[in-house]
Amino acid sequence: MGCRVLLKKASLVGAFFVSAIWLGAAGATCMAPSAGQEVRVERAVDGDTLKLADGRSVRLIGVNAPELAHHGRPAEPLGQKAQQRLAELVRQSEQRVRLVSGRQARDHYGRVLAHAFDARGRNLEEQLLAEGLGFMVALAPNVALADCQAQAEQQARAARLGVWQRSPVRAADDLSQGGFSLLRARVERVERNRGGIWLEMVGPLVVQVPGKHVKNFSVDELEALTGRELEVRGWVIDRARRGGLKPNQARWLLQVSHPRMLEVKP
Repeated sequence: MGCRVLLKKASLVGAFFVSAIWLGAAGATCMAPSAGQEVRVERAVDGDTLKLADGRSVRLIGVNAPELAHHGRPAEPLGQKAQQRLAELVRQSEQRVRLVSGRQARDHYGRVLAHAFDARGRNLEEQLLAEGLGFMVALAPNVALADCQAQAEQQARAARLGVWQRSPVRAADDLSQGGFSLLRARVERVERNRGGIWLEMVGPLVVQVPGKHVKNFSVDELEALTGRELEVRGWVIDRARRGGLKPNQARWLLQVSHPRMLEVKP
C-alpha cells in the first residue's frame, strides 16, 4: 500500500507523521529516477530555483526556501545560505542534474516544475530540507515525493537545524502580510459548499481545501476537526487587499491541496 493511501485513510491526528515512521523503518530516501532529462545548470537563482544553460527556469518541487531580497522586501534569514547550498550541490554534480517533471509541468510564472537529482542519484530538495534550508510543501498534483521530503524536514526540525533553530510557527492573530507562513490556530467550525471544505479558524484565518482537491483528504476526518488545534502551512492571501473581503469573513485565506500541509496538534 502506498504512502498516499495511508495518508488519506489515516487519522489526521497522526497523518503528518505516519509515513515518516513507516519510511524511516525502511531507511527510504527520495529515490533516484530511472527516467528524466539530464540538463546543464547555469546557476542557482535562489534556494529553490535553478536557471538552466538552455534558458529555462526550474522551480524545485516540494521545497520552499527562504526568500532573497526582492520587490522592496529584505532577504529572509537563511535565504542567501540556501541559495549558496543549492549552488554547491549543483557544483558537486559538475553543473549537471537529472530533472523529473511533475504531473503539473509548469507554474503560473512559466517555470518548469521538476525534481532534481545529482550525479549520484540524490534528490536536491531532500538534501536542502534535511539541512533546514527550506520548508516542505506538498502542492497537488506534484506530490510524488511528499512523504520522503516530509521525513527529511522532520529530521531537520528534530535537530533544530536552519529554519528550525527558532520556531517559525506563528499564531494566526499575528499575521500582518500575505506570503508563505506556518500558522497555528484552533478550528472553530467546518463548512462545505461548492467551493470545497472550509476550516473556519478562531481569529482572522480560514483554511480552504478547494473542491478539486477534496479527493486527496479524508472528508470525515476534516469534518471532525472542530475544536482541534492545527499547524497549517502555505501561502496566505490577504482578502482585504484583493477587495474581496465580505462582512464577517476572515481576512486571511490559506488554501491547501494535500494532507501534508496540515498537522493536528495534541
